[in-house]
Amino acid sequence: MPYKFKKGMMYRMPTHFGPAYGPRQGEGGKKFANLNSPKNTSISVSFLTNKEQLEELIPEGFELGSTPVVTVGAGYGTEIEWLAGRGYNTLGVSFPVVFNGKKDHAVGNLLTVLWENLTDPILTGREELGFSKIYCELPEPRVYNGQTHCIASWMGFKFLDMKLWNMKKQSLEETAKPVKKKRNDGTLHYKYMPRTGEWGTRDIAYTVLTPSGNSNAVVKEVWRGEGSVEFHKATWEDLPTQFNIVNAIQSLEIKEYRGASIVKTVGGKDLGDQRILQ
Repeated sequence: MPYKFKKGMMYRMPTHFGPAYGPRQGEGGKKFANLNSPKNTSISVSFLTNKEQLEELIPEGFELGSTPVVTVGAGYGTEIEWLAGRGYNTLGVSFPVVFNGKKDHAVGNLLTVLWENLTDPILTGREELGFSKIYCELPEPRVYNGQTHCIASWMGFKFLDMKLWNMKKQSLEETAKPVKKKRNDGTLHYKYMPRTGEWGTRDIAYTVLTPSGNSNAVVKEVWRGEGSVEFHKATWEDLPTQFNIVNAIQSLEIKEYRGASIVKTVGGKDLGDQRILQ
């Protein structure tokens, strides 16, 4: 007898073996608390660039935010519940945008690409959430002589060097003080899936939002200082499926750096509040 999909359970390919497990569905449909884990270190450097260059990277329905500042952020996570205590690392490139849909209006950062070094979060994030996730190697940062050095590579080709220095530890009391902030509804993504057999056409294409807030993350340490980012230009031979991505980021003019930070947190959320914008 052919199998039937269980109502209310999440599936991904291959569907032949029952419901799929991941960040939003554990064994038996279990939900993960994300209270005392994961433990995450977020390292980022921001820079001011040309508005015209960023406009070429946004889809229809979007416009740039007030300031064309790009943030390159690396994340190093451990003790992740849905991976039974294992971890993985990430590297993202984002900048402020405004989304103007037929029904929805949102202000936040557009995450143009998110590299990760593990298949499981890449598949779950692409299929379930609409994150623009792809693979690369992301070793732990090297910390030496007052400098933090992050790199990213693909099958031996290093395409990123990010360095931070003069980092000063901040008072948690000061960083926790309320300040007048600009509106930020969360992180925006553009989900796109091609249609099988009808090459060059799409099966789905829409904007999704990771809402800000609703997270159990607790900030444990904050460091601020200076930093630099260098993406290395690639040929097709270097990065057969990613050279266009790396080269587009590498071509962005760095007018001036806008600071660097290291933030350590404990806890988080399963991103089950992700939603489609119309």
